[in-house]
Amino acid sequence: MAADSDVSQHSRSAKPAHPADTDERNVVGAKAAVVAALLGGALLTALAATAYTAVGTIPGLPDLPPLVHFGLPAVRALLDVAALATVGLSLLPKLLGFDRPKHTEPVMALARQFTVVTALVWMLSALLSLVLQTAELSPDRPLTTGLLIDYVADVPAGPGLLASAGAGLLCAALGLVAVRVGEKVPAELRTIIALLGLLPMPLTGHATDWQYHDFSMISMELHVIGAAMWTGGLAAVALFVAPRRGLLAEALPRFSKLATIAIFVVGISGLFNGLMELIITPAVGLPGLINTGYGQIILAKAGCLVVLGAVASQMRFRLLPRIARHQRTALIGWAAAEVGVMGIAYGLGVVLSRAPVIV
Repeated sequence: MAADSDVSQHSRSAKPAHPADTDERNVVGAKAAVVAALLGGALLTALAATAYTAVGTIPGLPDLPPLVHFGLPAVRALLDVAALATVGLSLLPKLLGFDRPKHTEPVMALARQFTVVTALVWMLSALLSLVLQTAELSPDRPLTTGLLIDYVADVPAGPGLLASAGAGLLCAALGLVAVRVGEKVPAELRTIIALLGLLPMPLTGHATDWQYHDFSMISMELHVIGAAMWTGGLAAVALFVAPRRGLLAEALPRFSKLATIAIFVVGISGLFNGLMELIITPAVGLPGLINTGYGQIILAKAGCLVVLGAVASQMRFRLLPRIARHQRTALIGWAAAEVGVMGIAYGLGVVLSRAPVIV
């Protein structure tokens, strides 16, 4: 009886969890879901698609070590995610505006710190990609400094990855300065540098092999920039702005306009790039959409775009009006779903840029 009395007294004295504490835990969990969806979607899809498009042993050629075969697409996916995150975080001040510094500065200050981290990951991923691509090209030779220098001198992807690593380093340096002095380092400058750092990316894929090189490069660069601004901007808004309804009501409409343009740019340029690669490849053509692994990945990316369009429509036409009225919404959950599909598309893109069209 005494024990029952103690339990009863403890139950009466225990206080229920405060609603604010529960809400905060829910927000943290939702933010973690956004990060996991984007990063996990990109990495797992890159690995799965790499296995799906593997051509097996080719007589007369040495097999790639598994570390190179699967490590390279994983690192490239990480590079893409880090780069788009840097773009999105650099763009965030423009989405928030500068009219309410007391409210926006704490958010911007935190974002500037994370920008340094993502930019450094971008740089390291680009350098590691350079090492792995060198090993991929010469799997039967020991990896030496001379071999790396030869790769940079002879293969367009080499200078492209070095330029990408340099852009990541520059973004990190600007981010460190911005952490100290705030927006005296203009957001426009940081965003432009990050976007310029994306331009060497097409040098590492099929675009360098196309007959219509100039058109393909422009299309690829538009595709890369549009996807990074769309994905990075949404992730930044979801992670740093979503819990603050007042700021969200200002930032999300600006992002929505940007995303509307981006979805058309990404869709049109992506289809152009993929279809042209099939058309100009001898003995493949448009039937390759069905009977090659390369074409099937194009179809999978197109499917991702359809899903993204549906999710984006839900956010724009159903959630945005409520957010404008400062009402509570499930924005972070929808954002996690959208960036998860974006992560899958990025993983497919990594393999698409490397897979032989004849697969």
